[in-house]
Amino acid sequence: MTRWAVATLAAMVLGGIVLVSVARAFGWSGSRLSLLVSVVSQWLAAWLLWGFAGHLALGSGLIVEYEPAIFAALGIPAAIWQYRAAIETGRDRARAIFVGAQLLWLVVVSAQNGMFR
Repeated sequence: MTRWAVATLAAMVLGGIVLVSVARAFGWSGSRLSLLVSVVSQWLAAWLLWGFAGHLALGSGLIVEYEPAIFAALGIPAAIWQYRAAIETGRDRARAIFVGAQLLWLVVVSAQNGMFR
């Protein structure tokens, strides 16, 4: 599963580099396609890093429960929201949505493991 995630992430990053280069060559630096590739690659990287950190913490005994499927339930709507915000209001607001969703995921994992009891 991790190999597929890394391969997908690598393909998205390389595809993003190519698409952004072509878009900038034609003067479309703010194109929606490059923005979409950027948002998708950010969320794939976050999913990969959270999965790695979560399973590492689970294996070392720092946490007792880690459910990565909940990240998808949080990440997909947040990625759509981030993309729409980047189109409508700019990249700064979109970046704030991404960071806020990551902090929300940290709260969810902490709550799963009894930190707030």
